[in-house]
Amino acid sequence: MKERNIALSGKTVLITGGAGFIGANLAQRLLCGTEPVRIVVIDNLNDYYDPNLKLWRLEQIRAAVRDRAADGSSFEMIRGSIADARTVREVFRQFAPSVVVNLAAQAGVRYSIDHPDAYIESNIVGFYNILEACRHSYDGGAEGVEHLVYASSSSVYGGNKKLPYSTEDQTDTPVSLYAATKKADELLAHAYARLYNIPATGLRFFTVYGPAGRPDMAYFKFTDMLRKGETIRLFNYGNCKRDFTYVDDITEGILRVMGCAPERRQGTDGLPIAPHSVYNIGNSHPVNLLEFVDILHQELIGAGVLPADFDFGGHTVLAPMQAGDVPATYADTEPLEQDFGFKPATDLRTGLRRFAEWYRDFYSGNKAEDQISE
Repeated sequence: MKERNIALSGKTVLITGGAGFIGANLAQRLLCGTEPVRIVVIDNLNDYYDPNLKLWRLEQIRAAVRDRAADGSSFEMIRGSIADARTVREVFRQFAPSVVVNLAAQAGVRYSIDHPDAYIESNIVGFYNILEACRHSYDGGAEGVEHLVYASSSSVYGGNKKLPYSTEDQTDTPVSLYAATKKADELLAHAYARLYNIPATGLRFFTVYGPAGRPDMAYFKFTDMLRKGETIRLFNYGNCKRDFTYVDDITEGILRVMGCAPERRQGTDGLPIAPHSVYNIGNSHPVNLLEFVDILHQELIGAGVLPADFDFGGHTVLAPMQAGDVPATYADTEPLEQDFGFKPATDLRTGLRRFAEWYRDFYSGNKAEDQISE
């Protein structure tokens, strides 16, 4: 196992996209740990999906600070876009983060087909701004950023036919613009690590789900549609397989990685050997889409989101594969286990049950009806 080489106690951690699904969960985990930390979040709170959900997540972070945070921990929220270089520079100047976790990104495979500019702006320009800020954090002899951890995606494996996906596999056949931007991020991070000796770790997430997740994800979108009596489409005739990974497992993986920056070393040419690593974080247990929706259906009934006599079969249609999709995702997480002693283990039924219970509570009453219809 890798030795921890970064102590977070008393440090400032910058989380970009901190009002997002993973970012908000990570902020709470850090604040509620045993070490005092200063969490700074930057998020533009855009309307890709309902901003009310992002505001709710931020309130959960503030509640954690009030009720459960370690003594000396604090939280600050900056509303802004990482695509705005001036904003990024000012955040780094004002807060001087020791660890940066870049989770801000325009997500979604299908959305990238019709809105490519949003992906270039956030995922390429925005990440470039973060890398530049990390680079200049060393100016004037300052200690600078000790570790940059950034979100990649299982989408980078694209048309790869080999399963499970290994970080040693080729990733040069993207099938969506989203995937191409995430692969570009990995290449940019490696170049900056090599040129400027910035320790950086990329994490390829596999189909993250759980309470307060992204409404554009299948489990959340299906729930909204079924609750309104609409019909859902199961692509590839329900034969897609996904490596569903519960959000708590994702945040645990990030926390372990944050404290272990890749080692800075010099090569025989006198130049830095890029202190850059990439890991998969997935459940290593792909589930067929038909099985997935059956479990979701059962748990939604169990939580009271759907009535016990709900006609599930009458609200599903099998459809062919759609553009930008892949038949299966499956993570090889052995390097994560070897280096950090961690393997995601939350089973799908448990995770979907927690989501269904959260959904019931969050979307209860008239307010819920208004939010869903917006």
